Amino acid sequence: MLPKTLKHTVKSCQAAENHIISHKDFGGCYRTDRHASLIKKHHWLMLLLPVAGLVCLVWFLVRVIPKPSRATYPCQRLAGPLAGGFVVWIVGLISSTLVYHRARLLLYKSRYVLGLICAAAAVAIVWCAISITDNNPANAAVFEPSEPANSPIGTAKGINPGRVVWIRDPDATGWDGSTGSWWDDNNTDQKTVDAMLSKAIQRLTGQSSDSQAWDALFKYFNKSKGLGEVGYRKPEKIAIKLNMNQDRRAEWTPDIGNPSPHVVCSLVEQLINNAGVPGSAITLFDASRSIGDPIYNKIRSNPSPDFQNIRFVVSPDRAGGGRISAVADTSNPLHTKAGITYLPTCVTEAKYLINLALMRAHTLFGVTLCAKNHFGTTYFPNDRGWTPSPLHGYGNRKDPMGSYNCLVNLNGHEHLGGKTLLYMIDALYPARNQTGNVIRFVSFENDWFSSIFVSQDMVAIDSVGLDFLRNEQFLNPKVVDVTGNPDNYLHEAALADKPPSGTKYDPENDGTALISLGAHEHWNNPKDKKYSRNLKTGNGIELVTGND
Repeated sequence: MLPKTLKHTVKSCQAAENHIISHKDFGGCYRTDRHASLIKKHHWLMLLLPVAGLVCLVWFLVRVIPKPSRATYPCQRLAGPLAGGFVVWIVGLISSTLVYHRARLLLYKSRYVLGLICAAAAVAIVWCAISITDNNPANAAVFEPSEPANSPIGTAKGINPGRVVWIRDPDATGWDGSTGSWWDDNNTDQKTVDAMLSKAIQRLTGQSSDSQAWDALFKYFNKSKGLGEVGYRKPEKIAIKLNMNQDRRAEWTPDIGNPSPHVVCSLVEQLINNAGVPGSAITLFDASRSIGDPIYNKIRSNPSPDFQNIRFVVSPDRAGGGRISAVADTSNPLHTKAGITYLPTCVTEAKYLINLALMRAHTLFGVTLCAKNHFGTTYFPNDRGWTPSPLHGYGNRKDPMGSYNCLVNLNGHEHLGGKTLLYMIDALYPARNQTGNVIRFVSFENDWFSSIFVSQDMVAIDSVGLDFLRNEQFLNPKVVDVTGNPDNYLHEAALADKPPSGTKYDPENDGTALISLGAHEHWNNPKDKKYSRNLKTGNGIELVTGND
């Protein structure tokens, strides 16, 4: 016998069931009276989404096929994901329906094993269609900044504040994708790269010669540090941080995403021949990786004693063959929420630093440009060693805007951002991400990026890099990592004195909080690529090109 309360509950449920459920027929489905009336009255709403998808598909094809560059237009950025989702949905619907009917037929003929397999396949097709639609790279590609275009924040840095110079020359890159390796002299033209870097530093400083440009950079740096308006003086040391994340051994695969030996060589030659820096004062380093033979041999192939005296500092387990082991300087700690980390002595002993980064996306952080380049500069004690692993949980692209970001601590430290003379991004042959191979860019008619970027403002140059990558993300489904909130660190760094997260960024832990590390904003559109200083509407970024 059921308890009184339970009896009452059962009767109530039965009454409710009798009231709201009607049985259509043996093969039909159950619907509530209310839902049935709503569906009958507004049945046309069920067609709204597929019709919208079809319209977007037609519109996208009509507009983009005659002129592919229209894919960057705002209307096509909206239509593209809807059109792609519609195609996936309709293919999945037709496929699953056919397989489902096949399953019914097999079950009717008592062929239960095959019938159940087909039924499972029908469900799997539907599930895949939904998953692909939800995670479509076209949808993921549409990274939308949290602020409107041309809304600068932070304080611009540099002789010409906020200036980022972009030089592109397709003659620098001639690899056909199969003959030799992309860094071979037959595939990358050294003279063109030299001319690109020369033009870049002159445009950055507003000087008419390379020697004047370097002198201006050194004088600005020293004056900003309260050391007087003085240029480079021998034997002051310079450390050059390379992003060797994919370099785990001396030999490279032909399409690996590593720094261009030609760009590294051009930079070194500029320092020696035009800035007056002796080779013995120059260190190329990545403390957590190797520096492979293509770069090492390119530098050593120059018989000049200056080139022979350049030091290569690498991870201790990669030392040898002319490379020196990184040594941690425990007298200069760098404080982060991931714990205390230390820097290599080649950095702490140097007066100047050049941050030579790569242009590419990143599976954890969205992008890996100048700021993240210093992940290869960190030593964690307690047997962890030269690894950035403890930092991976403090700046992920999945973190919400206004979150603490370790990149601000790194680049605000007095021995890192505080010593940086110049920021560079090697974009001759960008890779898909930190583990992917080099890829062509749809943005440049499916050609190589063939570019070099330079700036004195870390936040500005990374902001420009992010804009290029997010645009390519939309056009090129192979680049699928610029998603989430990859610009959170740029907001935190630009507003380091009063960051959205409320964090007190004090990497030296000396009680002095950081001030703004530079200017951040997004361009007006992918076609014009104009920032607030270009438009004369604000004091943010100025993008200067080779044609300006």
